[in-house]
Amino acid sequence: MNPSSWVRRWAPYIPTAGRVLDLACGSGRHAVYLAALGHPVCAVDIDPTPSAAARATAGIAWLRADLEGAPWPYAGQCFGGIVVSRYLHRPLLDVLCCSLEPGGVLIYETFSLGQARYGRPRNAAHLLLPGELLEAVRGQLRVIAFEDVDEAAQRRCMQRLCAMRA
Repeated sequence: MNPSSWVRRWAPYIPTAGRVLDLACGSGRHAVYLAALGHPVCAVDIDPTPSAAARATAGIAWLRADLEGAPWPYAGQCFGGIVVSRYLHRPLLDVLCCSLEPGGVLIYETFSLGQARYGRPRNAAHLLLPGELLEAVRGQLRVIAFEDVDEAAQRRCMQRLCAMRA
């Protein structure tokens, strides 16, 4: 699966050779893309499912970890970039902001309210409220770009954010 267009668009803002965290990495599509750009990548998921080719990609450290029921696996570590796609666990939003190095970039995209009319996820606990990503980074990061869109042709409602730590 190809990396999302949002991640491709904003990945060049991640500091050169900066270490990147791919949070809730799933198959590792973003980890592989970011490693190909020369970034050392930490890819974490409760059940990472990378293909053999993805798992063999140099520069990626794969970690199986419960991001919701266990302590933060990267305590005390900072990253030049953090990428989150199609995942929401609100208690981690502040942790992510604090886990960026100065000049580090957060690239985040996930489903928002309204998604239930198109399909999964339907549970409001997994859907962002209007402007919620903006509020989550207010006072912590400088917003570079933000979208809160209903993409009927793709059958999804999404919020997307790219923000930088000063």
